Amino acid sequence: MTFNELHLIDPLLEAVRKAGYETPTPIQKATIPLVLEGRDVLGCAQTGTGKTAAFALPILQRLTGTDAGGRGGKKPIRALVIAPTRELAIQISESFDTYGAGLPFKNCVICGGVRQNRQIERLKEGVDILVATPGRLNDLIGQGFIRLGQIEIFVLDEADRMLDMGFINDIRRILHYIPKTRQTLFFSATLPPDVERLAMTILNNPAAVKVDAVNSAVDTVTQSLYYVDKVNKTKLLAKLLREPDVHSALVFTRTKYGADKVVRELMRENIPAKAIHGDKSQNARQAALHSFMTGDAKVLVATDIAARGLDIAELSHVFNYDIPEDPETYIHRIGRTGRAGHTGVAASFCCYDELERLFAVEKLIGTKIPTVDSPYPMQVCTYSTEERRPKPARRQQPYRRRRNRR
Repeated sequence: MTFNELHLIDPLLEAVRKAGYETPTPIQKATIPLVLEGRDVLGCAQTGTGKTAAFALPILQRLTGTDAGGRGGKKPIRALVIAPTRELAIQISESFDTYGAGLPFKNCVICGGVRQNRQIERLKEGVDILVATPGRLNDLIGQGFIRLGQIEIFVLDEADRMLDMGFINDIRRILHYIPKTRQTLFFSATLPPDVERLAMTILNNPAAVKVDAVNSAVDTVTQSLYYVDKVNKTKLLAKLLREPDVHSALVFTRTKYGADKVVRELMRENIPAKAIHGDKSQNARQAALHSFMTGDAKVLVATDIAARGLDIAELSHVFNYDIPEDPETYIHRIGRTGRAGHTGVAASFCCYDELERLFAVEKLIGTKIPTVDSPYPMQVCTYSTEERRPKPARRQQPYRRRRNRR
């Protein structure tokens, strides 16, 4: 099947061609016709399968087929896309820019971490499509800068991540402001019970689209595992990053402090690296991402805030510096490479303290990750005090003594 067979209008077909895409992905084949028909959609697909285009292309076409006039000549917001992170919101907006280049629609990103003045100016100019993170969107609604009364299409992207980050109450507040008569598109990489319950409360007779098993690793990614002591992880990482086939690398750490520490140690090894995590300002995060995209920094070190949504073209390697606490996060991490028909490599480092997390990952993906001999083999085979610090015993004896004195 080609994009021509999806009955997209010429400006969209031209935009897709210029973007270098010829064949739609399975999620796009299944979803685009349903959205064009006006159906609500419950989409479940592995990360890196083309979900953004699956809703962006048909939304642009549906907005083309209708017209909505605003009061006083101002454009009303007609499509609303909610994303859990700033990076994902920005990339979704960029996709609308790419696919809608030949159409007269404006889109705007509303997210926290930056001053709101410029965002308010964009809103005042008139916006057809609004892409937002929940917190900033509710702030601007409360200040009277955003009205959602003419929303025709509502998209909730990465819904499972949204609930993991505690945005459920923000989403419920947003739903209060948008019309009940609308088209709703709900996308999630996984469908645990709480996510499914949320979907059923906001969707109307949805068509379910499920592509690939959510517990399977990306087929185009070669996985490997290194057993290594914690103190030698950075040495191993530096050695692997110097391999000639490593053109660009995304390194995942468990903590923000760990990300900054890895960057400092890599810089001492003369390996250009940048960090991206929740303690960085939005401008700093965008600067780090831009430096990585342009090749000024070979390595981007990130916490799991970047595990979903980041679409880095032709990323060659992902390194799990720390094994994630949530096994499903492993799938989202390695899904950053091996995208859009390219192949990729995902290497994971495991120290003794992380063995239980590793076992949980392998149970989820249903296979053992192939082990590679490490130049820094693991020698410490006891749990560290950091990972297995015992809880202090409750001191109840003094209270009993007081009672005895009475």
